[in-house]
Amino acid sequence: MARPLRIEYAGALYHVTARGDGQEDIYLNAADREQFYTVLGEVCDRYNWVIHAYCLMDNHYHLLIETPDKNLSKGMRHLNGVYTQRFNHTHGRVGHVFQGRYKAILVEKDAYLLELARYIVLNPVRARMVRAAKEWPWSSYRATVGQRVPQKWLHTDWILSAFAKQKKTAMTRYKTFVSEGKHQPSPWEQLKNQIFLGDEAFVENMLCKMSPEIKLSEIPAAQKRTPPKPLSFYEKKFPDRNTAITHAYRSGGYSMEEVGEYFGLHYSRVSRIIRNVEMAKDKT
Repeated sequence: MARPLRIEYAGALYHVTARGDGQEDIYLNAADREQFYTVLGEVCDRYNWVIHAYCLMDNHYHLLIETPDKNLSKGMRHLNGVYTQRFNHTHGRVGHVFQGRYKAILVEKDAYLLELARYIVLNPVRARMVRAAKEWPWSSYRATVGQRVPQKWLHTDWILSAFAKQKKTAMTRYKTFVSEGKHQPSPWEQLKNQIFLGDEAFVENMLCKMSPEIKLSEIPAAQKRTPPKPLSFYEKKFPDRNTAITHAYRSGGYSMEEVGEYFGLHYSRVSRIIRNVEMAKDKT
C-alpha cells in the first residue's frame, strides 16, 4: 500500500502522532517525558514550530503543530531521531523506538482547531487511564486552564481566544468545552483522502499545493482524488433521476449499492440504469 504523501507549506496546521515500535512504551518514566519536552523545545526553536496542544501517552504521542515555515518533515526527523538516540543512551538500548513513519493530518484551522485540541487532551480519558483531563499531567490541558506555567514552546492563546477576550473567562469556558467532549464522535470520522481534515474546498486547495516535481504515480489514489460531492448534489443538478444516478456513480466516490440506497433502488437496478444511459449516449 502506498504511503500517504506529505504536503508542506508555510502556515500549515497538523495533527501528528507517532507510536512505539511494536506498540511498546516510548516513555519508561517521568524523566523520559521531560527529555521529550526538551527535544521538542529544541525543535521548536530550530524550526520555528508552534505547538497548540499535546498529549504524551505511554506508547504514543499527539501534537497539534503549526509550521510558520515549510519544514514539518525536517522537524519530525529531528524530534523522533534525537529522542531515540537519548532514550537508547539512557536505557542502554539500541534499535528503533518509534514504529515506522509518523502520521500527519493536515487540518483546516478555522473549522477543526478547537475540536482537535479537545480530542488530544481527552486521550487519557478515553483510554480510561484517568477520569478527567486535569488528572493527566502529561498534556497541555493544565497549562491551558492556568493550573501550570506553559512550556515556552506551548502557545495557548490561540485556543483560548476562541472562547473569550478575557483570559480567565476563556479558561473557564475551555474547561466546559473539554468536559463536554468526552462522548463526542471522533473527528477522524470526517477524515478525507487519508490526510485531510477539512471541507471540500480545503482539500482541493491542499491538492493544489502539491509540488509540481512530484510524480503523479507517487501519489496514492485515495489521496489524489478530490472528495466526491454529496449525492444530493447530483440529484439537484440532474432533474432526470437516471442521469443523476449515472453521474454520481461515475464520480468514483460511491458504489452502486450506496447510490441505490440513496435513491431507494436495489444496486442491480442501478447497474441497469447506468448501462442504459451510457448505451443511449453512445447512439447519439
